[in-house]
Amino acid sequence: MALVTSSAMRKMIEEWEGLRLEAYQDSVGVWTIGYGHTGSDVHEGYTITAGQADAILTNDLHHFELAVGDMIDGAHTTQEQFDALVSFSYNLGAGALRSSTLLKYHQAGRYEDAANEFEKWDHAGGVVLPGLRRRRSGEAEVYLNGAYTA
Repeated sequence: MALVTSSAMRKMIEEWEGLRLEAYQDSVGVWTIGYGHTGSDVHEGYTITAGQADAILTNDLHHFELAVGDMIDGAHTTQEQFDALVSFSYNLGAGALRSSTLLKYHQAGRYEDAANEFEKWDHAGGVVLPGLRRRRSGEAEVYLNGAYTA
């Protein structure tokens, strides 16, 4: 059975991403809407409702849940670790996790080393962003200690 993101992590993702009902360009110029949704459907002038944002997040999370499930490939994974890996992937893309040392450490059962890898991903466009630093710290706390605090 595939794991799904916990309601506690979904709430954290919503808080970290914030809700924007009109498309905007993120810190690196990517068109974004809702709770951090990006894609070819998002463009200047695009607007959605709060209900649509919720549905889009559900769909996006499902996509990343499946991707993370495939990447962990049978490695022992707690709900908290899964949640943190989904949040990381949702924010950075599944490719970032797939090629990361974080994933390699997780698969090897080196959980403290994996948790320490989150903080290395706090840059956007070559600049350290305080919001990303907070998010990575929160993800690491969930991953290692099960502490769901945004």
